[in-house]
Amino acid sequence: MATSAVPTERAISVTVNGTTYDREVEARKLLIHFLRDDLDLTGSHIGCDTGNCGACSVIVDGTLVKSCMLLAVQADGARVETVEGLAAGDELSKLQQAFTAHHALQCGYCTPGMLMSATALLRANPSPSDDEIRKALQGNICRCTGYWNIFEAVKAAAE
Repeated sequence: MATSAVPTERAISVTVNGTTYDREVEARKLLIHFLRDDLDLTGSHIGCDTGNCGACSVIVDGTLVKSCMLLAVQADGARVETVEGLAAGDELSKLQQAFTAHHALQCGYCTPGMLMSATALLRANPSPSDDEIRKALQGNICRCTGYWNIFEAVKAAAE
């Protein structure tokens, strides 16, 4: 019995932080691995590979997603924003400046995901309530217990 060959690679075109990339990727490659391994954008971290920690959070076509839960081929034709795209050259975003001013990072592992989650929140709601900030950050785990300073930084960036 003849079987048809299933392609293991697929051509995709993805715009990441304003630059379009055309690549051949394995059909099973996760977006986080495409960003880190193929594009050398290592700001987004691999924490759990199960969607629980939020360290790999990115914005895809305006929606916050955990890039360990999305295949790279699913991002074909999409606009992806990573933590590397938040700063304008050497000028940190207002949110990044607030993280620095409020000591909202300790080991820094969760920071990229926290920044992307807060960015998505502040774009959708520039003046969030305390509860809305907490809800927006609840998909991210900080093992250093830096939640209070992270919360304060997001609140300051919103003001």
